[in-house]
Amino acid sequence: MTSHYDHAQVQEFWQYVWERDDIYALDADAADPTYVLGMFPYTSGTLHMGHVRNYAITDAYSRYRRMQGDDVLHPMGWDAFGLPAENAAFERKTDPESWTQACIRRMREELETMGFGYDWSREITTCDPDYYQWNQWLFKRLYEAGLVEYEAATVNWCPDCETVLADAQVVEREDEHGEPSDQGSDEAASSAHDRVCWRCETPVGRRELDQWFFTITDYAEELHDDLDDLEGWPDGVREIQRNWIGRQEGARITFETGDYSGDRGATGDGDGAGTVDVFSTRPETIYGATYLAVSPGHELARALAESDDEVADYVDTVRERGPDEVGFSGVETDATAIHPLTGAELPVYVAGYVLEDVGTGAVMGVPGHNERDHSFAREHGLPIECVIDPDDGSEGTDVETEAYTGDGVLEGSGEYDGLESETAGDRLVADHDALEEDVTYRLRDWLISRQRYWGTPIPMVHCDDCGRVPVPDEDLPVELPEFVRTTGNPLDAAEEWNETTCPDCGGPARRETDTMDTFVDSSWYYLRFLSPDLADAPFDTDLADDWMPIDVYVGGDEHAILHLLYTRFFTKALADIGLLERREPIRELLSQGTVLYDGEKMSSSKGNVVAPEEYGAETTRLFVLSAAHPEQDFEWTANNVRGAYDLQQTLYRMAAAFVEEGDARVERRDHDDYVAREIDRTIAAVTEEYERFRFHRAATEIQELARLLRRYREYDGPHGDVYRRGLLTLAALIAPMAPHLGEECWNKLRGEGLAVEADWPEPEREVSAVQSERQLVDRTLEDVRDIVDVAAIDEPERIELVVAREWKYRAAELIGRTTAADDGEIGGIDSIVDRVLEDETLDGPDDRERVAAFVGELVDRDGGTERDQLLAADREQAILERASWLVTDEFDAAVTVRRASADDEQAAKARPGKPAIHIS
Repeated sequence: MTSHYDHAQVQEFWQYVWERDDIYALDADAADPTYVLGMFPYTSGTLHMGHVRNYAITDAYSRYRRMQGDDVLHPMGWDAFGLPAENAAFERKTDPESWTQACIRRMREELETMGFGYDWSREITTCDPDYYQWNQWLFKRLYEAGLVEYEAATVNWCPDCETVLADAQVVEREDEHGEPSDQGSDEAASSAHDRVCWRCETPVGRRELDQWFFTITDYAEELHDDLDDLEGWPDGVREIQRNWIGRQEGARITFETGDYSGDRGATGDGDGAGTVDVFSTRPETIYGATYLAVSPGHELARALAESDDEVADYVDTVRERGPDEVGFSGVETDATAIHPLTGAELPVYVAGYVLEDVGTGAVMGVPGHNERDHSFAREHGLPIECVIDPDDGSEGTDVETEAYTGDGVLEGSGEYDGLESETAGDRLVADHDALEEDVTYRLRDWLISRQRYWGTPIPMVHCDDCGRVPVPDEDLPVELPEFVRTTGNPLDAAEEWNETTCPDCGGPARRETDTMDTFVDSSWYYLRFLSPDLADAPFDTDLADDWMPIDVYVGGDEHAILHLLYTRFFTKALADIGLLERREPIRELLSQGTVLYDGEKMSSSKGNVVAPEEYGAETTRLFVLSAAHPEQDFEWTANNVRGAYDLQQTLYRMAAAFVEEGDARVERRDHDDYVAREIDRTIAAVTEEYERFRFHRAATEIQELARLLRRYREYDGPHGDVYRRGLLTLAALIAPMAPHLGEECWNKLRGEGLAVEADWPEPEREVSAVQSERQLVDRTLEDVRDIVDVAAIDEPERIELVVAREWKYRAAELIGRTTAADDGEIGGIDSIVDRVLEDETLDGPDDRERVAAFVGELVDRDGGTERDQLLAADREQAILERASWLVTDEFDAAVTVRRASADDEQAAKARPGKPAIHIS
C-alpha cells in the first residue's frame, strides 16, 4: 500500500463522486439556508491567488456548516461585462463575447480543479440576456420611483476614438527621459495634453455629455446611519464607507446677489436680484468672508457667461480640464454678493477649485481660516481677515501667511467677539434667518452611463416629440447588436439597431446607446442566485425575504467602497419599491488580506505571480488557509508551502498505516484516556476556530493532534478504538480545508458514508476548560524541561509532580470571585484568610500566617484568578496522571503524580495550576 498522498490521483475520483451524488445542490424545500458567498470573479482569463484565497475561505466555511447539519447556499457566477473584456478582445482581434465565454470556460475548469464545492445549477453570467434583462427591468422600476436622473456631466473625451474614456483609460504621456510629465508644473497646469488616450495616444480633453444617474444621494443619511448596525462588518470597512459618504454638519447660508436669476442652489425674481446658498461647516467664520465663489457649472456661472465673454471663456476652458489642472484659477465677475450680517458687498468669482457636485456648488471665501480659500485669495489678491484667535495665550496668528483652521475665540465679529468658536457658531445660526442648520454629504449620485459596447443597454429611447421614453417590459431584453469594430461607441455605429419606434407615439426614435456601469450587475446578483431560472421576475421575493441577508460575504477590501455601497443602496431601493423586506444585504462581511511575494502584491506586470496549479490544488488551498488569519496579508514562500504539503502527507500516512497494520491494543490504560480527552479538546478548539474563520489556528490544532497521535502510537501501541477515532477526527476536521484528503482518509478508515456529508465530530466528554487543561499540561512539561536543563540532569530516573493542597484552591477561588464581583462581596485579604481557615471541608490548612502569606503572594503575582480559569484540585491531579506518559516518553523516567500533604516539603512550592516538581 502506498504511503504517499497523490492529490492528482484521488481528485478526479472524489470529484466524480461528489458530482454524481449532487452533494452541493441546495434542496428546493430548504428553509433559511446558511448563505455563504464569495464576491464573484471578473472574467479576466485565469484565476489568481486572490481568487483562490477568497474561494478557499468560503468553501471551507460552507463545508463546515454543511457538516454541522446546515442547508448551505454556496453559488458561483461570472461578472462578465465591462471595459477590460472589451480591451482584451480589441488586443486579440476578437469580439468581447467570444473572449468572455473563453475566459469563463477556463476559469470554471480551474475552480473545479481546486475542488471548490459550488451549486453549479445556480450559475449566472451577467452578459447573458437572461440576466441583464433584469438589469433593464430594475432600471425601469427605479426610474418609475424617481431614482433615475438624466443630466449633463463632464467626462474624459478622446477626439480620435470619438468616445468617452474611463479614468483608467487615460494615461500620462512620458517625456523624452521615459518619465511621466510633471502634472504639478505650471506648463502642465496650462495644458491638458499630457493626458493621452491609452489606445491611440491622442491628447484627452473634457466634454460635457448628458448621462444617466441613480440618485443614491437620496439614501445618503440611511446609508450612513445604518453602518452602526452592521456589527458583523470590519470596523475598517465601515469607517471607509463613513468617510466616503462624508456626512458633514454645518449651516446653509444665504447670500443675496444681483444680475442673476436661476434655480440650482439659488433663486431669482427675474429683475436681476437673486440668492445663492453656500454650505459651511464653520459658520462662526462668517465675519471673515471676503468673497463668494461658484463652480463653473453653477447656475450663476452659466447665467453670467451669457453676457460676459470672459466668464464664458473661463467656463469653457475649465470644462475641458481635470480638477488638478485647474488649480486655483478663477475669474472675477460683475456680480456682487451681499454679506448677510454686515451688508458689505463681496466680489463674486467663478473658480475651478469649487466643485459643482460638492455642497451647493458655491462657497463663501474665508481665506483666514480655510486653506483652499487662502490659496485662492493669495492667487487673486483678495483680503484675508482673521476672525478667530487661538485661545492658548499666544499673541495671535498671522493669517496672511497661513490659514488658521483651529478653534479659538472670535474677534472682528461684532457682538460675538470673545465667544468660543463652537458656541459662537451655534449662536449665529440661532440668531439669523440667513443661517440655517444643515447637513451635507460628500456622496455623489451614481453615474451609470458608459459609452462602451460591452454592457447592459439602457432601456430607453429618445423621441423628438415625447422625449425620453422607457422600453416596455414586454420588449425586454434590449439585446446588444452584433459587435462591429469601430472608433467610438460601437452602439452608435449600429444604425439598424439604433433605429426604432417610440413606445408612446409610434413615431421614429433612437435607442439610448449608453450601457450600464458593471457595478449595476454586481449590486443585486446575490438575489438572482436564489432563483436563477425564474422567468417572470429578477428573483423570488418570498425566498429573498426568507433567505436573506447573506450570512457570510467574502472579498477583497478594494471593494469596501463602491461595490459594497452600491449593493447596500440597491437593497434599500428594492425594499422601498416593494421587492424586498430586508434593507441591508450582508450580515457578516469578511475582507480577505493580500497574498504577497517578496513583500509585494502578486502582479503579472511585476512577474511575481504564482499560478494556483504550480504547487498542486489542495496544497495551495490548504496553505492559503493555514498561513494567516483571512483578513491578514501573508507572504508566499516555498518553505511555508512545504508545511501544508507535509501536513497532508502526515495525515495520509497515519491513516494508511493504521489500515495496513490491522491490529491494535484492546485493553484500556490511563494514557488512552488522556488521548481520548485530547481528541475531545481538539474537536472543541477546532470548532471554535472554524466558527471564527481562524482556519490557520484550526490547522495548528490539527497538526498538534496529529503529533500527539504519532507519539501515542509509538509509546505503547495504540488502543484500537481511541486511535481510530482520533484518525477519523483528523479526517473530518481537515475535510473543509482539504476535501480530497479528508475524503480519502475517511474512506480508508471506513468512516460512515462520505466525509463531505458526515456529521461534524462531537466531544464525548465535557470540555468547558479546554485551554486551562492544555495550559496545565504544557506548562508542567516546560517546567520539567527547565529544571532538567538548569540542573544539568542528564538522565532523570524519577519525576514527581505534586499537586497543591485543597485550601490553596479555595483561596484562589475566593480571590477570583473577588476580582469578578468587584463589589467587595468577598472582602480583602484578611477576609479571604478567615474564610479559608473556617472552611471545615478543607484538609486542615496551615496557620494563619502561612495562609495570609500565600494569599498575598497570589494576589501580587496574578492580580486574582478568574473562576472559569481555575481547575479543581481533583481535576488537576487527574489530568496530570493521564498526561504523565508524555513526561515518561520524553525523559524516559518514572513519573508519579500525588497530592501534597500537610508535612510535605513540596507542599509550600505547589500552587493551583502549577504543581511542585521533584526530579531525582
